[in-house]
Amino acid sequence: MKDSYDFSSSKRSPIIDPEGKTRVTVWVDDDVLAAFRARAIQEGKGYQALMNDALRSISDNSTVPITVESLRRMLRETIHEELRTH
Repeated sequence: MKDSYDFSSSKRSPIIDPEGKTRVTVWVDDDVLAAFRARAIQEGKGYQALMNDALRSISDNSTVPITVESLRRMLRETIHEELRTH
């Protein structure tokens, strides 16, 4: 390994956004996040993918508008059900 490196002519690579995905910031209860992370480890998937699957399952099956409260309720019910079965 060299003592120093010259990056003066370096170029930053472009950031590639996954097609069909949007980055969002969401506040999630600590216990909800912990449950998704634990399940993700068990299933060998990412916790964000599991959260996306949970959101998709209610958005595909419901004609009722999604509210913040209904989303929180759905996430809590899903997590508590998963915790009971494992």
